[in-house]
Amino acid sequence: MDFIWYIMAGIGVGLAVGITGVGGGSLMTPLLLMFGFPPHIAIGTDLLYAGIAKSTGVVMHAKRGNVNWRIMGAMAAGSLPASFVTVWALSNFEHPEHYQHLLTGTLGLMLIVTAVVIIFRKRLHGLLKPNLSAKQGSTAIFICGLVLGVFVTLTSVGAGALGTAMMMLLFPAMQARNVVGTDLAHAVPLTLVAGIGHVFLGNIDYNLLAGLLLGSIPAIYVGTKVASFVPNKVLQPVLATALASFGVKYLFF
Repeated sequence: MDFIWYIMAGIGVGLAVGITGVGGGSLMTPLLLMFGFPPHIAIGTDLLYAGIAKSTGVVMHAKRGNVNWRIMGAMAAGSLPASFVTVWALSNFEHPEHYQHLLTGTLGLMLIVTAVVIIFRKRLHGLLKPNLSAKQGSTAIFICGLVLGVFVTLTSVGAGALGTAMMMLLFPAMQARNVVGTDLAHAVPLTLVAGIGHVFLGNIDYNLLAGLLLGSIPAIYVGTKVASFVPNKVLQPVLATALASFGVKYLFF
């Protein structure tokens, strides 16, 4: 019976991702915590799930020429080593219970930041228009990758929403499809590396992982098809409010 609930959770998050474009980690991890999974299991399983579920999307974007490999490489050069170091730091704790508060507190912060980005992304894009050279842009996105590598590994949140926002702010001339494709091409190796790190930490529930994949992969496809019929301007603020509420809960309580 639990496996059916896992599939249903995958369907629900998959539809939301397909319709609104909001990252799966920011929705899935709080949902798994509500189901009663410990934070380390929810985060570790969600990271591995995200890496597998998003991989087909990278192939599609790459075939269409939507990936800027230079920017993706600069970001990954920061995020992947940062993820390794973060996993190593967690491995120094004797038991996952010893770093539960670190995970939930960081998760709360990331959910609040993600909610702010969802609501104010266009306004931020209009206010901040950096005039960076190619070298400066590569350095800036490398530093952003370092930050994402740490926080995504700790929370499973941010590889999508925050990665996209960072690229939009640093490279305002990039077309939307290139931003999405490049962010996805970066998110997959980051979540896979972080997820595999959590495998070695023993933080994966494989039964849960299978259910989430079975439910979400077809649901994301359906969600993208019905997106044009759903008032996205209404849904995104509602989702952002929910994320902010969860963020406050995990950060302060």
